[in-house]
Amino acid sequence: MSNTIVQVRNLTHSYGTRKALGGVSFDVRRGEIFGLLGPNGGGKTTLFRILSTSFAPTSGEAAVFGEDVRSHPEHIRRRIGVVFQSPSLDKKLTVRENLMHHGHLYGLRGSELRKRMNEMMERLAVTDRRDSMVETLSGGLQRRVELAKGLLHRPELLILDEPSVGLDPGGRIDLWIYLQRLRDKEGVTILMTTHLTDEADRCDQVLILNQGLVVASGTPDALKNEIGGDVVVITAHEPEKLRAMIAAKFGVRPSLLNGKIRVEKEGGHAFVSQVVEAFSSMIESVTLSKPTLEDVFIARTGHRFWEDS
Repeated sequence: MSNTIVQVRNLTHSYGTRKALGGVSFDVRRGEIFGLLGPNGGGKTTLFRILSTSFAPTSGEAAVFGEDVRSHPEHIRRRIGVVFQSPSLDKKLTVRENLMHHGHLYGLRGSELRKRMNEMMERLAVTDRRDSMVETLSGGLQRRVELAKGLLHRPELLILDEPSVGLDPGGRIDLWIYLQRLRDKEGVTILMTTHLTDEADRCDQVLILNQGLVVASGTPDALKNEIGGDVVVITAHEPEKLRAMIAAKFGVRPSLLNGKIRVEKEGGHAFVSQVVEAFSSMIESVTLSKPTLEDVFIARTGHRFWEDS
């Protein structure tokens, strides 16, 4: 049995004259949570649609379970679960009715279907709402039903598009506990898109996209370690002037981002003290933080994550 579930090579896709993907390559291994991270318009949803067999790519190769998404989409669909960002539930049906009709699409019937529905409703904590119309449920509860639906037929690969949309902070924590349990206890491979860096931080592997291109890929810790120290952000009255003065005095290479001075440096606490002591009259505020995946994005692209939204 191959350890690679998803294999993508030089994948491109265009909408008319607009190129959404520009030669993307990556692998997803069995039993991992793989995150596609990027700002809106970065290419995440296009990749999601191709890998979920919603449409074929313009060029390049994409295979799931060794099957090409162009030539064998029906084989792939039987083995994947898909949860879309936009709601796919019938709001005029109950939770139970939505799951039952979805099960029929995968050939589930009778006691087997009832057992599986009960299992999924219990796992996603919606059993007490089984006879409620979907339109009466909160956004968080609807999201849980979406997950129950996507997992009903025991997929080997679960593909999620922005899974925490509509969830409050508590719901997001519950979602991640469940996703990690799926990976650890049932061996389900999970591929998800997200625009939230803290969510991508929970993944085993991350692919960062920007304007259809791969910005970075690897484990979250490895990517953050590339930054090489703490991140210091300084707000100043004259940021360009102060940037040049800091560079000259401390031998560092500060960047100017959205009108703020940004420095990546080991021993950030000591550096902040030195900068404040040297230029206190020019500084409005200073923040010090450990590197995040957004810092990786900034280091690779030269601009902030949300500037593409």
